[in-house]
Amino acid sequence: MACELKENYELKKHTTFKIGGCAKRVFFPATVEEFFELLNTLKNPIILGNCSNVLISSNGVKEDVIVTTKMNSYEFVNNTLTTLCGVKVPFLSKEAENKSLSGFEFMIGFPGTVGGAVYMNASAHSQAISDTFKSCKVYDLNSKKIIELNKDEMKFAYRSSILQEGNYILLEAKFELLPVLKEEISAIMQRNLEFRKGKQPGLSLPNAGSIFRNPPNDSAGRLLEKAGVKGLKQGGAQVWLGHANFIVNIEDATSKDVSILMNKMYNEVKEKYTIELVPEVKFIGVKSKEEEEIWNTLLKTK
Repeated sequence: MACELKENYELKKHTTFKIGGCAKRVFFPATVEEFFELLNTLKNPIILGNCSNVLISSNGVKEDVIVTTKMNSYEFVNNTLTTLCGVKVPFLSKEAENKSLSGFEFMIGFPGTVGGAVYMNASAHSQAISDTFKSCKVYDLNSKKIIELNKDEMKFAYRSSILQEGNYILLEAKFELLPVLKEEISAIMQRNLEFRKGKQPGLSLPNAGSIFRNPPNDSAGRLLEKAGVKGLKQGGAQVWLGHANFIVNIEDATSKDVSILMNKMYNEVKEKYTIELVPEVKFIGVKSKEEEEIWNTLLKTK
C-alpha cells in the first residue's frame, strides 16, 4: 500500500491524554485517494485524527488504525475554504484571520482536526462548525463510494452530526466564511484564548478536553463542581483543580484510572442531582472487565 505504515505503534504518543497501548498496524494516508484505498481494503479500521477527545485503552487496540493527520491540504478561494479532514483547526483559525475571514474564531484554542470538529459539530463562544459548513465529501461504508453531503443532510445538532451514526467517514469539507475586518477577528480570538486559559488546562497537563457533555440548559462543569469532585484522584489521573469537567494525566495514568474516575464523577452528580451525565470522551480499544462495566453504565448500554 502506497501510504505510510507503522507497526506495533504506541498510540499514547499520538494522543493529548498521553494514554494508550499499541496498535499492530497504523496507516497515515496523505491524500483522499490513499484514504479511499485503505477504507476499501481494511476491515473495520479505527479512524483517528489528533486524538484530542478520546481515551485509548492501555491494553491497546486490536483493529487496524488510520490516522488522518497527514491529510493536511487546504485551499481558500475568495470566502470559501476547502480542507481535508486532517488539518488542525487552530491553524485554519489563524489562516482565516490572515485573510480577514470570520467564522473560525472559536476554534483557535482547540487541539483537534477538521474531521473531529465536523464529527462532533464542535462549538464554543456562540459559534459552531455548522454555522459556516457548506458541504463535504464522505466515504459511504455501505456503497463503498465517495458521496457529497450538504448541510441539511449532515443532521447537525448540539455536539452531534450524521457522522456519529457510523455510516459515513469524512474526507473533505467546504466552508463559507464571512469577510470581516481583521482587527475584529483578532480581538475575538484573543478573548477566546484568554477565556480558555482560565477555564481549561493547557496540553502541558495531558487531557482530553471536556469529559462530559453539558446537559440541556445546564453545565456539566457547574454540576461537577457543586458535587465536590475537584481534585479527586485515581491512580495517575486527577480531576483538574481549575475546572471540574476535566481530567488530567498527572502521573502515567492508565485508561482504567480515567474510567474509574469518570465513574466516580458520574455517580456523584447522579446521587446529588439525579442527572446522568453523558461522556464527551470516547473510549477506543480493548476494555478490561472493569472498564467494560463502567462504560456500559456511562453509555447506558447495559
